[in-house]
Amino acid sequence: MRNKFDEQLDKLNNDLVEMGALCESAIACAVKALLTNDKELAKEAMRIEDETDHKETEIETLCLRLLLQQQPVARDLRVISAALKMITDMERIADQAEDIAEIVLTIDLSETIEYLHVSEMAQAAIKMVTDSVESFVAKDLELARSVMAYDDIVDGLFIKVRDAIVELISKDPRRGLAAVDILMIAKYLERIGDHATNIAEWVEFSITGVHVSS
Repeated sequence: MRNKFDEQLDKLNNDLVEMGALCESAIACAVKALLTNDKELAKEAMRIEDETDHKETEIETLCLRLLLQQQPVARDLRVISAALKMITDMERIADQAEDIAEIVLTIDLSETIEYLHVSEMAQAAIKMVTDSVESFVAKDLELARSVMAYDDIVDGLFIKVRDAIVELISKDPRRGLAAVDILMIAKYLERIGDHATNIAEWVEFSITGVHVSS
C-alpha cells in the first residue's frame, strides 16, 4: 500500500513540475510576443494557459484521490494540502501571462517598451516561479525562503518600470495610452511574483507545518 502511495506522490511531484514548466512557458511566450509584437506567439501563450487549466484539474483529481483513498497523515497530508494550494497560484500565474498576451493582440508596444525594464522584470518573475516549484519537489526550505526574499527584487523592478513610464510620458505625452498598458503589464508581472511567493510559503508549510503569510 505504501509503495503505491509513494508512486502517486512521485506522480504528483512530476505533474507539479510539468505545470510549473507550462507557467514558465506562458510567461516567456507572452513577454517575447510583447517585445517583438508577435501576435502568433501571443496566441501560443494563451493556448498554454488552456493547457495549464487542464493540468490543474488533473492534479486536483490526483490530490483528492490521495486524500480519499490513502487517508494520509502528518507530513504526507501537508504535502498534498500544499499542492492543492499551489496549483491555484500556478493557474493564476498562467492567467496573468494570458492577460499580457491579450494586450499584445490589441496594441503594438514593442518600440515603446524596449528600455522600460519589463524584460528584466519578466526574467525575475520566471525565476521565482521556477525556484518555487523546484523547492517543493526537492523539499528545499532554504530555496523556498529565497523565493520569498526575491519578491522584493520584483517589487523593486516594478518601481523602476513605473518611474520609467512616468519619465516616458513627460517626454512624449502621445505615448500615454501605451504607457498605461505597459504599467498594467508590469502589474501582472508583479502579481506573478506574489503568486510564486505564495507557492513558496506553502512549500514551507509542507516541510515545517507552519504557514506564515507574507
